[in-house]
Amino acid sequence: MSLVTDSFSSDRAEAMRRAERLPGFADVADYVSLLKPRVMSLVVFTALVGLVRAPAELHPVLGFAALLCIAIGAGAAGCLNMWWDADIDAKMARTRGRPIPAGRVQPGEALAFGLVLGVAAVLVLGLVTGVLAAGLLAFTILFYVVIYSMWLKRSTPQNIVIGGAAGALPPMIGWAAASGSIGIESVLLFLLILFWTPPHFWALALIRSDEYARAGVPMLPVVAGADETRRQILIYSAILAPLGVAPAALGFAGLAYGAVAAALGAIFLALAYDLYRRQSAGEAAKRLFGYSVLYLFLLFAALLVEAMVR
Repeated sequence: MSLVTDSFSSDRAEAMRRAERLPGFADVADYVSLLKPRVMSLVVFTALVGLVRAPAELHPVLGFAALLCIAIGAGAAGCLNMWWDADIDAKMARTRGRPIPAGRVQPGEALAFGLVLGVAAVLVLGLVTGVLAAGLLAFTILFYVVIYSMWLKRSTPQNIVIGGAAGALPPMIGWAAASGSIGIESVLLFLLILFWTPPHFWALALIRSDEYARAGVPMLPVVAGADETRRQILIYSAILAPLGVAPAALGFAGLAYGAVAAALGAIFLALAYDLYRRQSAGEAAKRLFGYSVLYLFLLFAALLVEAMVR
């Protein structure tokens, strides 16, 4: 249920810290790491926006419980992804320090940990908010683990395009938790994250293409080359920029959000074009990757603030 990849500096520091520890000795931090907490935080944030923007109010205690279940479900998906991808992680500098390839957590332990958390999160969410939100959470976990991790990631350069649906579902789950339904606005939020995912991940893949090639992962730069990847990033960015304004254009959000979304989208598109026209994509790809995280956060923050001041 990955919405955002880890930052370069924090990954390096974390890998060095873990490398200093002995294989076979896991601590609490290792099990927390299996949950991909930085990814989880953005999942929870986008789910919160869906919950708050829904046309129904959920009791704060139930709302907190729902977000906690979504967080645990996202963590379970991340844990199961690490269990399945341990062989790939061991071949990449960015991920070889993770608990499973480093030998501090056994694969069977991670599998059991992820399964227990995933089942518990779905069952509790069903009891707290209803069948629809629980069903969407269960589908999200299964889609991310089975469809994306086990199938798409190793078989097609379109892995991120299709697999991004898992990371795009949290606001829809939050919406369903509050209202018991799926509204057009939650579909728009889903589409925003869906079309944001390819340029975000492909910008990173341009920088890490050699590592993906060694690991045998058919990311777009590995299969189609850097030029085609930059072109695809520009195409998706050109779709994403107006899509970000769509909630205001369709009356689901106000003019303030529309202005923020238009400005953020214009910057995103400018960075994507700058990346497209460069032969050496390193720095431009890093800029787009870093900004893409900020873009999504600010876009959803604008929706959240607008809902709170109404």
